[in-house]
Amino acid sequence: MVTAISLDQAIDLTRTGDIWIFRGRSGPDRAIQTLTNSPVNHVGMSLVIEDMPPLMWHAELGKSLPDLWSGTFQRGVQLHDLRDAVAVWGHRYGQRGWLRQLDPGATKTMEDRALKTVARLDGTPFPSSAQLASRWVRGRFPQIRRSATALETAYCAEVVALTYEEMGLLPRGRKPNWYDPGRFWSGDELDLCDGFALGDEIAVDVSV
Repeated sequence: MVTAISLDQAIDLTRTGDIWIFRGRSGPDRAIQTLTNSPVNHVGMSLVIEDMPPLMWHAELGKSLPDLWSGTFQRGVQLHDLRDAVAVWGHRYGQRGWLRQLDPGATKTMEDRALKTVARLDGTPFPSSAQLASRWVRGRFPQIRRSATALETAYCAEVVALTYEEMGLLPRGRKPNWYDPGRFWSGDELDLCDGFALGDEIAVDVSV
């Protein structure tokens, strides 16, 4: 059995574009896993820009931490201090966490595109459970995709997928709601563009 690395080690390792996935056992966690037919219930992306502290780009229903883009506490699409975000998901929400590293690493152009996506999507509301379920179902059918700017609400996997698209890591053409957290789990074999790939899950111990 592979021993989990510490959160400190994970923060030292992570770079822009790396994926964080979480799995919990609470009622809401199980509901999301069931509604999205996914083995995990949350996904986020690392943003590690120059001398800034590592950040987590994701969407969630809670507002436990200040959004570092807007400077406010808000629900929905958020940019958080990565260490604080992982600690909240591990300690307060009781989640197990894994890190998947992007290989090769993101370029400066990709990082700039990711930041533009943050500017566009930050603060977008999180969907209700009913919206989440209906969107997951609709995402499984070939329909004309809405543009990113038309999103009235955004789920965590949609935020990561849209950011990956803007970075040139995912092909365009799919509706954002085609993606759920399980798409970013290694068992789904998500194909990235131009020779990029995500590594295997690295378990991260956030219990201490």
